[in-house]
Order: sequence, then structure tokens, then C-alpha cells
Amino acid sequence: MTNQLENPILIVSSGSNNGTRCVLENETFLVGRDPTCELALTEREISRHHIKVTRQSGKFFIEDLDSKNGTWVNGEQLKGERLLNDGDEINLGQVVKITFIESEATAPYTPDTAITVQGRLRLDRDARRVFVMDKEILPPLSLPQYRLLEMLFDAKGGVCTRDQVVRAVWPDALSEGVSEQAIDALVRRLRDRLSEIDPNRQYIITVRGHGFRLDQG
Repeated sequence: MTNQLENPILIVSSGSNNGTRCVLENETFLVGRDPTCELALTEREISRHHIKVTRQSGKFFIEDLDSKNGTWVNGEQLKGERLLNDGDEINLGQVVKITFIESEATAPYTPDTAITVQGRLRLDRDARRVFVMDKEILPPLSLPQYRLLEMLFDAKGGVCTRDQVVRAVWPDALSEGVSEQAIDALVRRLRDRLSEIDPNRQYIITVRGHGFRLDQG
């Protein structure tokens, strides 16, 4: 039985989003080529809205949304809706493989090179690349901008203080040596870079008197 505190996850094991992990926190989770999907894929063989995963009475069900190239679960073509079980392998259009894991706590380890926050923000830690709505930010973020974003990302919606920002972004500097104006300027520049791709969303929230947090909603 799935623990309500440990949401199931989908792990992409092939295709352009290989390594991506998506936590199933909402009642409905869409996968497809449309950028509004919680998991947005880029392969042409994937339909704009390919599959839907829904939570029903604590269990998770998968449904093919009349996709052009079909969906298979454990090698059997999906028709209509069916219950998902731990370890089920989902194949979309024969080009993207996704594994359903009942609990994030029991998920197999994979290198932390690509992580998705509800389908909107993805970091490639090895190459320091950042993707917003599956579009890469180019030119790449500066090192201070990337360090700030990674810190906020890892906080998972928690507030990061200004002292924490200084330690993460300027590890060799003393707290007294970095002005509040320098921190605010860095936050403003990072907001501007994210808005280049998604201008209708405010990703970095200032929490007055406390610091900053990343809006993951």
C-alpha cells in the first residue's frame, strides 16, 4: 500500500528526457509533447497529450489519450484505463520508456544529472545547463546565477536566507563582504533570465525579512 507521505514517481529511462524523475503529487498528471504537460517530451512520435495518470482512492491509473503511436505497459498495448503497479514499464510510441515507482523512497539510484520540478524546470548538473518548459536557457547562466538557482532548487520550496545565498554563491567570501544590493542584483538577473522563456511566471519569490524561495507550483 502506498504511503500518502511518499508520492509515487515516474522515471524516464530513454529519449531526450532520459534520467528525469517526476513526483506524482497532483490528482492528474499529463505526459505528452504539449509544453503545458507536467512531463513535456520532444519526440515527434509522442502525441501532444499522450497519456494521463490519475489518482483514484489512493491508487494510480494510466490512460492512453487516443495517441497516434500508442502506449504499452509491460509489453501489452494499453487500451482504455488500467491500474499501475510498482515497477511497471510504460513505453510511449516505442520511443520513450518510463518506469512507475510506487514510492520515491524506494526508487533506484540514478546520477543526479537531470531533475524536473513539475515539468517546468530542469537542471543538468554535470553540464550546468538549465531548461525552462523544456527549452534551454541560452546563453547559459553565469556561475553565480546557476549556484543561486541550484540552491533554491534543492531547497524544494523552502526559504533560503541571505547568509545561505552568500555561502552557496560566493563560498570564499565573508558574509560581511557581500552587500544586500549585490544579492538583490543577482536575484533580479536570474529572474530576468528565467523570464526570457517563461515571462508569465515568477519563479523566485522574495520572502520579506527572511530570504528567497523557488515557486515550484
